[in-house]
Amino acid sequence: MLKVRILGSGSGGNATLVSSGQTHILIDCGLSTRRIVRDLAELGLSPDRLDGILISHEHHDHTKGLDTLLKNITVPLYLTEATATGKWCNPDWPRRPFVCGEPFQVGNLEIVPFPVPHDAAEPCGFLIRCRGVQLAHVTDLGTMTELIRQRLRRSHCLVIESNHDEEMLKIGPYPWPLKQRVLSRVGHLSNRALADFLETDFDGDAGHVVLAHLSQQNNHPGLALDSAGGALSRRTGAARACRLILAGQGSPTPVITIE
Repeated sequence: MLKVRILGSGSGGNATLVSSGQTHILIDCGLSTRRIVRDLAELGLSPDRLDGILISHEHHDHTKGLDTLLKNITVPLYLTEATATGKWCNPDWPRRPFVCGEPFQVGNLEIVPFPVPHDAAEPCGFLIRCRGVQLAHVTDLGTMTELIRQRLRRSHCLVIESNHDEEMLKIGPYPWPLKQRVLSRVGHLSNRALADFLETDFDGDAGHVVLAHLSQQNNHPGLALDSAGGALSRRTGAARACRLILAGQGSPTPVITIE
């Protein structure tokens, strides 16, 4: 069994708690220590009970909470050597480098990192496995590669990006170079691109699909839910078997139990 709670998701900051009951990890740490302490306390946890923090990539909205959090506790930081390169990463932090593509263990959790296309040093998505249950966590990707499509198979829960509505982005307030970046193959996944995946490649094994990293300027929760829900309904039986959950920026999701 795994318990998953997205503490916050979006350009303002990202963090996800994954717990087996025995082992507790964060995926990314882009929220304030106050937020993390509060959200963990609601589940009877404190930050010093974390067994590790996985870093998907070095962008500020995924790492900005680390400095304050790691001043008060010692938690191993799992990231690639390329991601650790740069001024953002304090050399005094307790780092545990991993190689993207090679599985490793944190407590009784098996972690399988895999590459995703994004404009960072070595961005990764993660499979988290425990006792036959699998979570897939993949945000900040510009396109669904064949490798990602294969990695997401046989997952019992998907946390996946639905960043923007393409028309909202095109007419929205972003400067044109930033619009080009978001739309590029190393940018962010659109509602339409995710819907294409859910309709054509989703294997239907996941009982929960969490829509994550929504843009507050270039998307709307209703648009994201309608797009993903419509795709699932067109895939016979998938909509009835799958619960769609929206991960927001300001408050955590309910706890998702995967059995």
